[in-house]
Amino acid sequence: MSLWQALFLGLIQGLTEFLPVSSSGHLVIFQNILGVETGAGVLFDVMVHTGTLAAVVVVFWEDIWNVIRKPNQKLTWLLFVGIIPAGLMGFFLEDFFTKMFSSVLVVGAALLVTGAFLWYADSIPRGGKGLNKLTTGQALFIGVAQGLAIIPGLSRSGTTITAALAMGMDRESAARYSFLVSVPVIFGAALLHVKDLLGTGIQGVPIMNYVAAMLVSAVSGYLAIKFLLKLLAVGRLKVFSIYVWVLGLVVITVKLT
Repeated sequence: MSLWQALFLGLIQGLTEFLPVSSSGHLVIFQNILGVETGAGVLFDVMVHTGTLAAVVVVFWEDIWNVIRKPNQKLTWLLFVGIIPAGLMGFFLEDFFTKMFSSVLVVGAALLVTGAFLWYADSIPRGGKGLNKLTTGQALFIGVAQGLAIIPGLSRSGTTITAALAMGMDRESAARYSFLVSVPVIFGAALLHVKDLLGTGIQGVPIMNYVAAMLVSAVSGYLAIKFLLKLLAVGRLKVFSIYVWVLGLVVITVKLT
């Protein structure tokens, strides 16, 4: 992988990990366009996931530190419940989801679904429920939405924010919970890649290119989170709906023709 390819894919990962347009879907699309097989380069996945993890930790450091400092609070329990579905789906359905990553048609169709979710999210009346009012059942529901977002093309942030808004949460709390519950999921994904990395080694890997990609994913991820929080406050998710609908239709059309 060349330096410019690594930088470009790092930028895509950072922006789309948190903007509601699906990072996995975009990476599948651009890997096909560039002819780059990052799946074979496990270290690359570890590095860019580390970058996006750093971004969300920086933005929500106070919340994360509060959970670490007071692990017995309700928020800790809600985050634990929220990651259970994704963990179970990832473990038991790994082969099923892995096959989806090889299908551009699946990505295109999932992008259309993401657009529908975002359009619906903007139409939901503004709720007033904060994190302190979130129930265990509602956290589990949002967790299931996060688990389904393993499907490439189905946005994790878009799906979980939509689910949280549907539970009556206010927009700030919905975004907060969505990003906080992503921390253990992103960390877990990086650990799984590390396990695979131990078996493949790093010989012949352009390590400096990957470091550059990690830094780009961290900076772009930070900016993406800040941008989405501002956009969500004024209710503009439909902008992303139009984008993913157009992209999904283009992907499907190109693939079928």
